[in-house]
Amino acid sequence: MLTFGPVPSRRLGRSLGINHIPAKICTYSCVYCQVGRTLEMRIERKGFHDPAEIEDAVRERLARLSEKGVSVDYLTFVPDGEPTLDIHLGQAIARLKPLGIKVAVITNGSLIWRQDVRTELMQADWVSLKVDSVEEEVWHRVDRPHGALRLDSILEGMLTFARAFDGELVTETMLVRELNDRCENLVDLAAFLARLGAARAYLAVPTRPPAESWVQAPDEDTLNQAYQILRQEIEAVELLTGYEGDAFASTGDAEVDLLGITAVHPMREESVRSFISRAGADWSLVRRLIEEGRLVETEYDGAKFYLRRFSRSARN
Repeated sequence: MLTFGPVPSRRLGRSLGINHIPAKICTYSCVYCQVGRTLEMRIERKGFHDPAEIEDAVRERLARLSEKGVSVDYLTFVPDGEPTLDIHLGQAIARLKPLGIKVAVITNGSLIWRQDVRTELMQADWVSLKVDSVEEEVWHRVDRPHGALRLDSILEGMLTFARAFDGELVTETMLVRELNDRCENLVDLAAFLARLGAARAYLAVPTRPPAESWVQAPDEDTLNQAYQILRQEIEAVELLTGYEGDAFASTGDAEVDLLGITAVHPMREESVRSFISRAGADWSLVRRLIEEGRLVETEYDGAKFYLRRFSRSARN
């Protein structure tokens, strides 16, 4: 399923997601990842889908949404793995630009040391780079990168990209309790982000079930400290600590839409109930998908979440 949503995005309004990387192929295996542990670690780029196929899928989804009067603010490359692993990413972006909707890419930035990746990202209107730490040891503990990656090369690649990019550049840092939320970590992070000069720096905390069950968000005092430290160096800092809500849109097929959204965006129980009600379905759909092993019910921080089940065979 190449497209999903649109989903309510904390940063992009109504975002139509493009899921062009099979589950779960990535350069990192972050402890907090909302779609689980990485199934295949790689840094070599390859083709996953023909850019024409992506364009067709987006056009079809937009047509169906238009019939329902649903608008889209961004076309967002936010797959189950790292989007820049797709060697055709630049071609796909180029095919979508004539649609007249802004294109966003949410990347962990791990391959931005490559000139071809930077060139392709230049075509996007909005790019988010993940910067969880600028310290080697902490970076390894939080992001668990592919062994061939080097943090200094990644950070230098980010700086090079930022100097040339004329779209909107933002950063996102996921804070994990007792891993990257110490004062000294944050001071070094703030100094780097100030050099990067992004339009906005987001501080996030885990709000969905993480890859590792022991992952916890910092407490409010620590989060406020992080915000204040970054604000000393950066003008625009925002916290991402809330849930996006339940303003999900259906294209008419409740099962397809629910599985598409939960593949990359675990949903709270109340959101699922509201979604399937608007789609004309009932809770028996959820029970059936769970019984068939396609949907998983889990709990995190006192709330029930539903997400699509992944398996190693899903990569093929």
